Amino acid sequence: MEVTASSRHYVDRLFDPDPQKVLQGVIDMKNAVIGNNKQKANLIVLGAVPRLLYLLQQETSSTELKTECAVVLGSLAMGTENNVKSLLDCHIIPALLQGLLSPDLKFIEACLRCLRTIFTSPVTPEELLYTDATVIPHLMALLSRSRYTQEYICQIFSHCCKGPDHQTILFNHGAVQNIAHLLTSLSYKVRMQALKCFSVLAFENPQVSMTLVNVLVDGELLPQIFVKMLQRDKPIEMQLTSAKCLTYMCRAGAIRTDDNCIVLKTLPCLVRMCSKERLLEERVEGAETLAYLIEPDVELQRIASITDHLIAMLADYFKYPSSVSAITDIKRLDHDLKHAHELRQAAFKLYASLGANDEDIRKKIIETENMMDRIVTGLSESSVKVRLAAVRCLHSLSRSVQQLRTSFQDHAVWKPLMKVLQNAPDEILVVASSMLCNLLLEFSPSKEPILESGAVELLCGLTQSENPALRVNGIWALMTLCILANIADGTTAKDLIMTNDDILQKIKYYMGHSHVKLQLAAMFCISNLIWNEEEGSQERQDKLRDMGIVDILHKLSQSPDSNLCDKAKMALQQYLA
Repeated sequence: MEVTASSRHYVDRLFDPDPQKVLQGVIDMKNAVIGNNKQKANLIVLGAVPRLLYLLQQETSSTELKTECAVVLGSLAMGTENNVKSLLDCHIIPALLQGLLSPDLKFIEACLRCLRTIFTSPVTPEELLYTDATVIPHLMALLSRSRYTQEYICQIFSHCCKGPDHQTILFNHGAVQNIAHLLTSLSYKVRMQALKCFSVLAFENPQVSMTLVNVLVDGELLPQIFVKMLQRDKPIEMQLTSAKCLTYMCRAGAIRTDDNCIVLKTLPCLVRMCSKERLLEERVEGAETLAYLIEPDVELQRIASITDHLIAMLADYFKYPSSVSAITDIKRLDHDLKHAHELRQAAFKLYASLGANDEDIRKKIIETENMMDRIVTGLSESSVKVRLAAVRCLHSLSRSVQQLRTSFQDHAVWKPLMKVLQNAPDEILVVASSMLCNLLLEFSPSKEPILESGAVELLCGLTQSENPALRVNGIWALMTLCILANIADGTTAKDLIMTNDDILQKIKYYMGHSHVKLQLAAMFCISNLIWNEEEGSQERQDKLRDMGIVDILHKLSQSPDSNLCDKAKMALQQYLA
């Protein structure tokens, strides 16, 4: 009651007829809420926000009063996510954006600081920055006003740039030209926020990345500036963000993978970030960025695998933080225990990239202490992200015939995998079902137990999914099934399929699909079912003819896709033989 009474007093003063008393009331409120979340919540409940916003927008309010109102609103936004929601419900963003049209720099800075706090909150929809088309060009114009406008605006851009549409809007309004020179600002915060802007602008964006490569700042090309910023003597945050910029430009095709700035600078910097000495979030970001950098390039995978004992270094990601961690800071330990799953996720992602192509690297990863057990444990973790990363890692390692026959068998990996496939979200299903395809290959010893544990029904379910990638995987895996000759109990895979009209109709449907890969998969099934030298082929041919398969084969023999055309002709010959 006391707290509420004192809070009410603050709010009441905002309605005083004397403007000087109102100003003093806002200043006292500002001092009362700093670092006091309970006081902030009380003031919001008592209706301070609409009144502050009214004063902020009132033409008769002095600039000093408007500025103090913006400062208090910014302080309220610093509290909990619920505070931010309350501010958004009162339409604070349009009011603050309107404030940016004022000629007074101090007021503009206070509005920007408050906007920065609100836009960096996870509960604020980024779209609110783009609703009014005049906002972005106005923010670009304000970049030249002061180092504070530069810092806050860059921070707003880097938080609100999500996906290609936002990148295009910012790019078209001159973001690259307006922000590039800020990389040489005297203020570290401005340099840092400008760098973050470039990392989000370049991510998976060839247009931005190709432009960045040729931008000059004080006679120096941008990639060279990024390289200087990832040197060891720079703050870790700066090293990491510069490495991200170069990584994203490389992945977007603007820098070659064998360029020295990637091989000798970016890659080693990211490996450094994975060491024990780094903070948890630095190790996570370092490993995830490195995984993304090397993912498509076997040469970078090989270089990374022999840099600073990376494969062994990643094993530490599973042991941290332990009860004996040398963390004296209790808050840090508490934080790290809550976020330890992010380390495991990052390690799985990086192992997946490292092992994507090279058999020797896969062998090294699997021979790392308890690796297969760790992956199997990862498959049943509560965090969806960890499960997905573990499946990706397993999928990468399952490309090895040798490992399928040995480690995968020793650890009965298929059991937890089948469990993962039950009611998993689509993103996990896509990777897990690809992985299942590998386990169902002819030479995989896991094949029979998998089929016995209900794989056929599961795969049939996938072929009816709305997700095209899942349909492809379902069909491919069922086709692997067709290639199988005898299943353990002597029943043939062919009989399994021929007696299941649902599968046959699916195969027929996919023969006429617009996706060539699906058509090819279905063709493989048909070829195997009608092959003349196999027992029972005549009955199978007759049944498929009655279903109209021969007519489809005639059509496909005219296909512009040579692969498909050849397969169809070969299948037709089986009917003529």
